[in-house]
Amino acid sequence: MIRVLLADDQSLVRAGFRALLDAQPGIEVAGEAADGEATLDLVRQLRPDLVLMDIRMPLLDGLAATRRITEDPDLAEVKVVMLTTFELDEYVFEAIRSGASGFLVKDTEPEELVRAARAVVDGDALLSPGVTRRLIAEFAARSKEPAAAESLARLTEREREVMALVGIGLSNEEIANRLVVSPLTAKTHVSRAMVKLGVRDRAQLVVLAYESGLVRPGWLG
Repeated sequence: MIRVLLADDQSLVRAGFRALLDAQPGIEVAGEAADGEATLDLVRQLRPDLVLMDIRMPLLDGLAATRRITEDPDLAEVKVVMLTTFELDEYVFEAIRSGASGFLVKDTEPEELVRAARAVVDGDALLSPGVTRRLIAEFAARSKEPAAAESLARLTEREREVMALVGIGLSNEEIANRLVVSPLTAKTHVSRAMVKLGVRDRAQLVVLAYESGLVRPGWLG
């Protein structure tokens, strides 16, 4: 059972998400919070699998709450997906750097929300369709000048290649097709790269790919 915590200061948004998620097999809403501080309290109390976190909330905003969750070793299994009003929200890239596993716009299609819950808990990054590469490239271009990361020396040549393809938004299946390997092999390379680099999920791997200079905005492989 996937247990979800809803964090949003708008009760109607929470009610809509609850009605949708509770109707899905294998998913339940474990709790709701209307501000960042209450969210942290409930996360520590309930240990949900996933938090759907609004970026803008009173007392403590979603970015700060996400950082506290992802920096707490006791909450390592808790995934966070940010909720935003606009696909190109100025805080989205910062949210991913803070440890969020992805983001969704609030008016996303119901099936996309359900798919997101399942995908993120399974360890995949989740970015709304059609904006992944554009968004990452745009915000990476505004971030600090990339510098070669010593940590990448831990990776094999194949793992670096796979990490670069993850960085431009390719799925395991697309990576497999590009490299002429099986999807399972592609997934194994991605997993090994994440373990060696100490990142939580694919979203963090994307950020590191840009920050290390392995991928630059506009590069398509």
